[in-house]
Amino acid sequence: MENKNLKNLLTILGIIVLLNFAGHFFFKRFDLTADKRYTLSQTSLNIIKEVKEPLYVDVFLEGNFPGEFKKLQTETQQLLEEFKAYNPNVIFQFVNPLDKEEDRDKIMQKFYDRGLTPLNVTMDEKGKQTQEVVFPWAVVTYGSKSAKVPLLKNMMGASTAQKVVSSVQHLEYAFANAFNTVSKTREKKVAIIKGNGELHDLLIADFLKSVRENYYIGPFTLDSVAKSPENTLKALQKYDLAIIAKPTEAFTDEEKQVLDQYLMHGGKTLWLVDQVNMEMDSLMATGENLAYPRDLNLNDMFFKYGVRIKPDLIKDVMATPISLATGQQGSATQYTKFPWLYSPMIYPVATVDKSKISPIVSNLDGIKFEFTTPIEVLKNDIKKTVLLQSSPYSKSVGTPVEVNLKMVEDRPNQKDFSGSGNMPVAVLMEGKFHSVYQNRVLPFKDNGFTPIGKDSKMIVISDGDVIKNQLDKNFQPLELGFDKWTNNLYANKEFMMNCVNYMLDDNGLINIQSKEVDLPILDSQKVTEEYTYSQILTIGVPLVVLLIFGLVFTFLRKRRYSK
Repeated sequence: MENKNLKNLLTILGIIVLLNFAGHFFFKRFDLTADKRYTLSQTSLNIIKEVKEPLYVDVFLEGNFPGEFKKLQTETQQLLEEFKAYNPNVIFQFVNPLDKEEDRDKIMQKFYDRGLTPLNVTMDEKGKQTQEVVFPWAVVTYGSKSAKVPLLKNMMGASTAQKVVSSVQHLEYAFANAFNTVSKTREKKVAIIKGNGELHDLLIADFLKSVRENYYIGPFTLDSVAKSPENTLKALQKYDLAIIAKPTEAFTDEEKQVLDQYLMHGGKTLWLVDQVNMEMDSLMATGENLAYPRDLNLNDMFFKYGVRIKPDLIKDVMATPISLATGQQGSATQYTKFPWLYSPMIYPVATVDKSKISPIVSNLDGIKFEFTTPIEVLKNDIKKTVLLQSSPYSKSVGTPVEVNLKMVEDRPNQKDFSGSGNMPVAVLMEGKFHSVYQNRVLPFKDNGFTPIGKDSKMIVISDGDVIKNQLDKNFQPLELGFDKWTNNLYANKEFMMNCVNYMLDDNGLINIQSKEVDLPILDSQKVTEEYTYSQILTIGVPLVVLLIFGLVFTFLRKRRYSK
């Protein structure tokens, strides 16, 4: 009998040793969730496999906070554990930055200086409300490089629970992008086109700062086209992406040929074009202004590629607010927020099939536009994807037209806006473009002229202010998308960075944005109303079941061995 037991024991030990030995050669994790929440994409796996040294992740989502943040904390931890399972070089820890109360103010100032803005949340526990500070951020460090990771997405008007669900969908992309930023060397080059009255660097400073984290970036003037267009084209072709941000002066035919041939040779371009001359700053100063068409000499080029930017203004009932002085309250000026119909709040194009939404705009909040114009999508062989469009209750207004701040007093008639909306304001084009100078006399001689180009991409946005950041009282750039007059934070920065990443993304990182997660959130109000019942169900019932099991087990054991 003893020999048989020893033999069985040795057999079990042998199987365990064999399984452990096999585990060194075969690795497999099983995700049993319906939405495959913890299954990392192949892109994430490719990025994490390249990490050869310790990669440290400090997560500051630690402390006493509501259940929604506990859920976000749990999901963050489980995702990081998944990364660590594939590469032990990933080392993470959860830290409470306000653990030492005596250093609270000093630590909070350090976080503010690093751009890690804390969040004040109200905890409501059985009718008692308390205020807590939460830092929904993580910092990834690899060698001498570091990157910050936002764990909570901004969503205007959404509840904390809704923000958490959206944030969990964004987590894998946020961490994978940060890992890619700190572990990969910059390779792609971005040219910021100058020479035609484009936005000053100070007005796109926050965008430039964000792009610089992943790509080489530099100004590229077209002034040299007049003297040496061929050399200018050769120099531009060393860049992978050209960004033209709100030009205000007309392009010459020679400059257009350079940009056209840059596209034909595979270069990507991102256009932000104001087809109507109208500025919010001048309107605020004068109270009224005339909006009139702006001739940039680009119509024939865009028409050839497959779009037409109309010289009309879009008025949209779904508008962002502006803050206007309406009187005095004591010695201070009183400001009131009014919806400004010429500044639409644009949301990603909604479709029945969510999988068809471009990853550029997937899971994005509202984006602020200002004096934007409609884009007409034309038919040709180029693949076109409407990224953003006005709401169903919008209309176009022909120019020239007088714009007056007193318009905020007008009540829009919904009938005037129905049936004319859904006007595209941002379009992605992909394919082999045909040159605007195909079968035409060339503005300058080019021995390498290409009438039909290589596969390339272009994004056209009919508003140059989408990329523009505001300045504080010291004329320092604020975060892109933040409106200092209303204290609203729009998704302009995320949208613009998604555009750049999509154009330059060879490993498909941007596609992780489309990941959908069905995250059940606890109804805190229902729990409060049924607090006693919940305690009985979650604590009392398991104890009773355990007691019954113990009694039955004891009874059966006594009955068996009493014989």
